[in-house]
Amino acid sequence: MLSPERLALPDYEYLAQRHVLTYMEDAVCQLLENKEDISQYGIARFFTEYFNSVCQGTHILFREFSFIQATPHNRASFLRAFWRCFRTVGKNGDLLTMKEYHCLLQLLCPDFPLELTQKAARIVLMDDATDCLMSFSDFLFAFQIQFYYSEFLESVAAIYQDLLSGKNPNTVIVPTSSSGQHRQRPALGEASMLEGVEASLFYQCLENLCDRHKYSCPPPALVKEVLSNVQRLTFYGFLVALSKHHGINQALGALPDKGDLMHDPAMDEELERLLVQVPGLVNSVTASSEASCLPSRTPSRVASPWRPLHHSRKVDVESDGSTEETDESET
Repeated sequence: MLSPERLALPDYEYLAQRHVLTYMEDAVCQLLENKEDISQYGIARFFTEYFNSVCQGTHILFREFSFIQATPHNRASFLRAFWRCFRTVGKNGDLLTMKEYHCLLQLLCPDFPLELTQKAARIVLMDDATDCLMSFSDFLFAFQIQFYYSEFLESVAAIYQDLLSGKNPNTVIVPTSSSGQHRQRPALGEASMLEGVEASLFYQCLENLCDRHKYSCPPPALVKEVLSNVQRLTFYGFLVALSKHHGINQALGALPDKGDLMHDPAMDEELERLLVQVPGLVNSVTASSEASCLPSRTPSRVASPWRPLHHSRKVDVESDGSTEETDESET
C-alpha cells in the first residue's frame, strides 16, 4: 500500500526527494569497481543487497565522508550507527575528550572532518576549550544537531552575526556548497556572546531562512517554541537548546530519547546470539561485566559492541586523566 506522501507527489518529485538517483549512481559505481567479485553471484543479487543495506542504514559504514553527508537518510543512518556502536561509552559512564570522540567517528568514517567534531564539542562546552571531558549523551545530541543540520547552522551563524552588527539579515547569502561544514563560523566577541540577540527578531529571520533553505532544517514550529521561552539568547545558547529539545530529536528520528539512549534490545539480543557462537568468550565477558561493577579509579577502555565480523579494527580509547566533567543527567 502506497503512503499518503507517495500518492501526493509526482513520480519524479518523490524520487528526487528520496535521493534515489544518488543511490543508483553509487550502486553502479560499486558494481563497476567490483565487477569481478560481483559476477560470481549475479548483478540482481548485488542490487538487492545494496538497497537492503540502504533501507537498514548499514550502507554508510566505512564509507567516505562525501557519501555519508550526501543525503538526510545517510546522515540519520550514520548518527544511528555511531550511537549503536559506542553506546557502551555512556553505559560505562566514561568521559572522553573531543579528540577521542573524533577517533570513534573515524572508525566508522576514516576521513570524517575534525572541524565538525570540534563544532559539536563547542555546543557542549560553550567555548573553545575542546580538550575538556564530555559525557557520551551530551556529545551525541550536540553532534546530532551539528552534523545533520550543518548547512542550516552555517546560515544561522551568519544571520546571528548580522543581527549583532546591526545589518539587515535579509541580505545574508545562504551557503550553496555541497558540504558547508568547511566554512568558518564568524568570530563572536566576548561582549556579543554575553548580550546575545532579541529572540523574536531572531525567529523572524530563521523563519524566512527555513522557507528558502534547500537543506534540512528543524521544524519551524519547534524553533519558535525554543525561542519563545527567552527574550534574548546567544548563538551557542540556541544550539544547546536545539540539542536538548525532545521534539527536535523526535522529528529527526535518528536517536532514541535520552532516557532510552543506553537501551537497544534488538542489538543486545543479536550480540548474545553471536557471543554464544564463540567458545570461551561468554565466560570472559561475564567475568569482565562483574568486575566492571566494582569501584575503580582506573579509566575503563571503550569497546564497540557492534562491528561487522570482517572488520578487524578495535576501538581502544582511554581518558586523558583530566578531572573536568560535563553534567550527565539522565532525567
